[in-house]
Amino acid sequence: MNLILKTLLYEWEDRKIPKVIARDISLDTSVQVGSGNATVVTGFRRVGKTYLLFEAIEKLLKTHSRQDVIYINFEDERITIPSTDILTDLIPEIQAMYGKSPKYLFLDELQLVPNWSKWVRRILDSNTDIQLFITGSSSKMSSSELPTELRGRALEVKVAPLTFKEFLRFKNISINLTKLDFVKEDMAQFRFFFDEYLTFGGLPAVVLTSIEKKQELLQSYFHTVVQREISERHNVANDTTLKTLLKLLLNSSYITISKLTNSLKSMGIAVGKSTVDNYLSYIESSYFMTELYIYNAVVINQLQYPRKVYFVDTGFMTALSTKFSKNSGRLLENIVFQKLVRESETVYYYKDKDNNEVVFAILNNGKIKALYQVCFDLADPDTLKREVRSILKAGIKLKCKNLNLVTVEKPKGLQIPKEIKFITVAEFL
Repeated sequence: MNLILKTLLYEWEDRKIPKVIARDISLDTSVQVGSGNATVVTGFRRVGKTYLLFEAIEKLLKTHSRQDVIYINFEDERITIPSTDILTDLIPEIQAMYGKSPKYLFLDELQLVPNWSKWVRRILDSNTDIQLFITGSSSKMSSSELPTELRGRALEVKVAPLTFKEFLRFKNISINLTKLDFVKEDMAQFRFFFDEYLTFGGLPAVVLTSIEKKQELLQSYFHTVVQREISERHNVANDTTLKTLLKLLLNSSYITISKLTNSLKSMGIAVGKSTVDNYLSYIESSYFMTELYIYNAVVINQLQYPRKVYFVDTGFMTALSTKFSKNSGRLLENIVFQKLVRESETVYYYKDKDNNEVVFAILNNGKIKALYQVCFDLADPDTLKREVRSILKAGIKLKCKNLNLVTVEKPKGLQIPKEIKFITVAEFL
C-alpha cells in the first residue's frame, strides 16, 4: 500500500493540471484554521466535480507548493482493492516523503474506501491545520445521508450539470437573454443553442464534444453509472433487470412500484416489489433520478399516489428513451425541475380531484410559496385554456398568489389572466 501511495505522490509532483472552464460555483479555499469541517463536493458522475477541485488546486499552486497541496483519485486502477489502510497510511507517508503534513488534501471519489467517514472525523478531531476537500458520486455523501460521525462537520457543495448560462460559456457564445423579445437575430441564435441544450443536456464533456458523438458518449456514461454506481456498489447480481428498469423509468411520466413490477413481469422478468423498491433507491442514490411526490396536506397520502420522475440531465432522456426523444415538453419540464430544485426548499407536483394538474408546487416552511405551470408551446388555444384553468384553480385551493407559466416564447396575441406571470424560458434560465 505504501508503494502505491509513494507512486501516486511522485506522479502528482509532475502532473499537469488540465484546462478548466470556470463554473458559476467554486470552492472556498480560504484558511479556516480550527473550523473542524471538511468540504464535501457531491453530484452525479461526470458533472465536473473533479474539475472543480482542479480549479481550486490551480489557484492554490500560485502561492503554495505541491507538497502543501495534494490530490489523490481513489478511482485509480492501481488502488485495486481500496482498504482503510490506504487512508491510515496517507498522512504518515506524506510526512515521510516531505518532512511535513500537507495544508490541503483533495481526495476524489473517497466514498470508495471503507470507513472513509471515520478517518475524516479522526483527521478533523486531531487539531491539524489540514483542509480536506472530498468528492463523491453517491448520495451517501450528501448532507441528508452523511454518516453520523460527520454530521455538522461537513460543508456540502452540490454540483449539477451545466446551467444554460454555463452551457453558453462552454460553447464560447454570448447571448443577451434579457433582450430576446426585441432582437430577432438573438432569438434565432437562442433557439438554436437552447435546442442543443434541451436535447443533449449539460454534462460538460458532452457539451464540448461534436454533435455526432454526443449520443454515444451519453450512452457510455449510462452504462458506467449502471455498472459502477449501482451494480457494483450495491452488489446487484443481475444488472439486466436494473437496466430494463432504468429504461422503463426513462419512458415513464408517472410511476408506482406495482406498475413497474407488472411491466417487468410482462417482459418476462420475474421480480418482486421489494426488489424494484430497492433498485429505485439505488438509482436515486447515484443522483441519476429524482422522484417527485404529489402535494398533500396528509403526508401518508403522498405514498398512495403515483410519483413523477425527473433525471439529472435531459441528454439521457433523448439518448436512451424512445418515448421522450421528441417530446420537447417533457424535456423542458426536466430542465425547469432541475433549476427549481437547486433554488427551492421543497418541490412537489399538485393535482386536484378533477385531475387539474400543476407541474410544480414550491414549499417554504411548510407553506406553498409558488406554483409553476410548464408548457413548451402555447399556440393551441385548448392547451392554453387547460394550463391556465389548472393553475388558477390550484392558486385558489392552495391560497397561493404566486402563479407562473413557463414556455419557450410568447405567441403573438397571447392573453392570459393578470393573476398569472408569463415567463419565457430565456427569462427563467
